[in-house]
Amino acid sequence: MQARFRTPAAPPLPPIGRVQSWIQRPPIPALRPFIQLLWASSRRAMPEVLILAERERMVPTACMHLVFRLSDQPIRIFKSIEDAEGDTFCRGAVGGIRSRYYVKDIAASAFTVGASLRPGACEALLGVPADEVSDRHVALEDLWGNAARSLWERLQETGDLERRLDVLEIFLAKRLPRVYAIHPAIAHMLSRFSTTRDIGKIVEETGYSHRHVIELFRRTVGLSPRIYTRLLRFQETLRHGFDKTRGRWIDVALEAGYADQAHFNREFRELTGVSPTEYLLNRGEDSHHVLIRGQFCSIRGSAKEA
Repeated sequence: MQARFRTPAAPPLPPIGRVQSWIQRPPIPALRPFIQLLWASSRRAMPEVLILAERERMVPTACMHLVFRLSDQPIRIFKSIEDAEGDTFCRGAVGGIRSRYYVKDIAASAFTVGASLRPGACEALLGVPADEVSDRHVALEDLWGNAARSLWERLQETGDLERRLDVLEIFLAKRLPRVYAIHPAIAHMLSRFSTTRDIGKIVEETGYSHRHVIELFRRTVGLSPRIYTRLLRFQETLRHGFDKTRGRWIDVALEAGYADQAHFNREFRELTGVSPTEYLLNRGEDSHHVLIRGQFCSIRGSAKEA
C-alpha cells in the first residue's frame, strides 16, 4: 500500500515585527500581453519585536519580474544560505525566470514597486533576450541606463501606492514597441501547455525543426521547454496543495503528473530547498516565500540593539 503524505498543521506564529501595506492590480489593456501583474508595498519595522527571519527562500514562479526598492535598504540576493556576500541592488533589478529557488533578505523597512512579466516581455520591454537574464538578477540601470534612475526618482516623489503603480505603468507603456508579437510557434507552445506537456508532440505541431523551436523558446521565455513545464507542474501542485477540498499533497501531486511520492518529494526539495513538511512550517507572506529561521533571527529595537 502506498504511503500517504499527511499535511502537518503549521504552528501558530508570533506577531511578526513589521507592519505592511500591499496592493496589486492587472495592468492597462495595452500592457496585458506583456505584464501579468503590478504591485506596490510599504513595510515598516516595529520596535523591539522578534523578527522571525531576516532571509527567505524564494520559490520559482515560472515568470520573471522587475522591482524597484524606494527605501534606504537595498535589495540583497544570495545564491544559497551559505552565501554571506550576495549581490546588492540599490534602486531596482530584473529577476530573470528561475529554474530553482534563490535566497533574499527581508528588509526591516522597505517600499517596493514591481511587475510580473509574461513570456516574451523581456525583449520587448528590456531589450535583451530572456535567456540572458535567466537564473539571476540584473540591475535595471544596466538595461535601461539613465531612464531607470529617472523612473526611480519619479517613484520616490509620491508615497501613495496607487500613484506609484500609475507611474510605473505609464513608463512601461511608453517603452512598448509599436509592433511586437511573440513568434507563432512559441505562442502555440505556451497555449498548448495548458492541455498537454508532451513537448515533442507540440514542437511537431509548429512545423519547425526541434532545434530551432527549442532555441527560440529559450530566447523568448528564458528556460528550455522541459524546465519551464516542470515549473508549471510544480506551481499547479503548490496552488492546489493548500486547498483543503483537494485532499493531501500526494493526491494533488499525482493528479499534476508526478510519478509517485518519492518523485514529488525529490523535485520539491530541488526547487525549494526544503521538504514539503518544512515548507508548510516556514511558509512566509505568500506561497513563494519560505522563511529561513534560526540562523538569521533577531530582536530589533533601540533598547535591544544598544
